This record gives sequence, structure tokens and C-alpha cells, in this order.
Amino acid sequence: MNTRRADRLCFWLFAGPALAGFLAFSLWPMLYSLWLSFCQYEVIAPPRFIGVQNYVYLFLHDPSFWASVRVTLAFTVVQVPLALIAALAFALLLHQPVKARGFWRALYFLPAILPQAAYAVIFGYIFQGDGGLLNQLLALGGIEGKAWTMSAGWALPVLIMMSLWAFGYPMVIFLAGLQAVPRELFEAAHIDGAGAWARFRHITLPLISPVILFNLVMGVIAALKVFDLAYAFSITQNIPPGGPARATLFYGLNLYQQAFGFFHMGLASAMAWLLFLFIMVVTAINFRISRRWVHYEN
Repeated sequence: MNTRRADRLCFWLFAGPALAGFLAFSLWPMLYSLWLSFCQYEVIAPPRFIGVQNYVYLFLHDPSFWASVRVTLAFTVVQVPLALIAALAFALLLHQPVKARGFWRALYFLPAILPQAAYAVIFGYIFQGDGGLLNQLLALGGIEGKAWTMSAGWALPVLIMMSLWAFGYPMVIFLAGLQAVPRELFEAAHIDGAGAWARFRHITLPLISPVILFNLVMGVIAALKVFDLAYAFSITQNIPPGGPARATLFYGLNLYQQAFGFFHMGLASAMAWLLFLFIMVVTAINFRISRRWVHYEN
């Protein structure tokens, strides 16, 4: 009995502060933001309940809402598969028994720990239309460069290329998955005459499918919440946030502007909850598709 009481006491000594912190700093702000999403709240006056008018305004009247949705979805559809392919390719490369393998792994992981603002500065200089490094290299070949960062058609592809530079975290997770694959399976397949592609297709991919799903889900969530890269890009290029011509107006950036640029806290809360619900739906779809794919593979 004394042992049970001691266990309970230890449990609440550690779990109590964590639970209190969750209630105070996570659950309560979430519930309060849900309440604000049904209110008109401009900070200088108390919240005023208006029902679903914020949501109606976003869907039917806000010109920036659907523009930010289109930009974010386009970014997600293109960036996430490219990032997964790059991370898996480098993980396969660094999984090989080469000299100084730890050094090369650390070197390729290094860009992932750099802040997004650093990417914006570096790639902003590379793709800058006037005197940028890329245009200087193109001029050596007699090719006239473009104003990449100032073009509504090229600004989003430039941001996608910036984001692909930081593939270190999914690469490390892929490496962990590859190391868990038994070597005996590859040796048996090699003895049976299976080539490199056949071993990758029938052994590696099925066994690391949970890792692929994890990186896919995390990549989609991160892509849907992009903010700092687009914000730093606009500052370094001296253009309005989301420019040029709303070509880089990501959903997170639009939410930030509504909340802290225009102080439409109720509207921003509604946008945040729509994003939360959309991420939940997309994640559920990913899990449903993955279960069917695993069942098909088996």
C-alpha cells in the first residue's frame, strides 16, 4: 500500500506540472481562440460575438483568403514530393559504407539547423534580378537572366528551391529506417539474382513505408504552415509580404498579417482553426491511403 501511494505521489509530482502547463499554455489558448473565431475582436475593444460571420467572410468575401490557399496548396503539392525524394536519395547515398561517413552525414545535415532567414538572404542574392549570382553566370553564356524574385511567375518556384535545401531532418529519419532493414534480406535477394532496383522496390520501400508515411505527414504539415521563409524572403527583397502580386502569400503569412498587421484577431483565429481542421483531414487521408498501400503490398 505504501508503495502504491509513493508511486502515485511520484506520478503527480511529475505529471501534475506537465498537465497544468498543458492546460494553461495549450488547451486554454486553443479554446479561447475557438471562441474568438466567432467574435469580432480588434484588440482595442472587447470581443463581440458575431457567430459564423468570420468564416462566411473568409469563404465568400476575403480576396486574400483563396489566393493564400492556392499558393500554399501549390507549394505543398510540389515541394513535399521533391523534398521526400531528395531526402531519401541522400539517405541511400549516405547509407553506403564510405570513408568518413559520419562527417558526410553531418555535412549534409548542417543546412537543416540554419534559420530560414539565412536561406532567404543567400538565395535572395543568388536569384536577384539585378546583379544576382545566377544572372551573372547566365550572362557568361550570353543568356539574359530574369528578375526571378520580382516575377509573379518565378517567385514561388524560387521559394520552393530555397525550402528544398533543408532536407536534413527527413534524411536522418530515412537513415534510421534504412539501418533497421536486415542485411540478410538484401544478401538473399542478391543471391537469387535480384538487381539493385528490384531490391529497392521489393525490400527497401516496403520495410521503410512507416518512415515514408511519417516524413510525408510531417512534410505536409510543415508545408501548410510555411511562414518564416516567405516573410524573410519579402524583407530581403524589399517587397510587401506575399508579393509580388500575392505570388508568395502563404496561408500562414496571410494569417499573420490579419492578426498582427490589421489586428483582426477574430478573423485570424477563424483562419487558424480552418488550417487546423484541414491539417487533421489531410493527415487522416494520408493514414487511410497508407493502410491500403501496406495491405496491398502484403
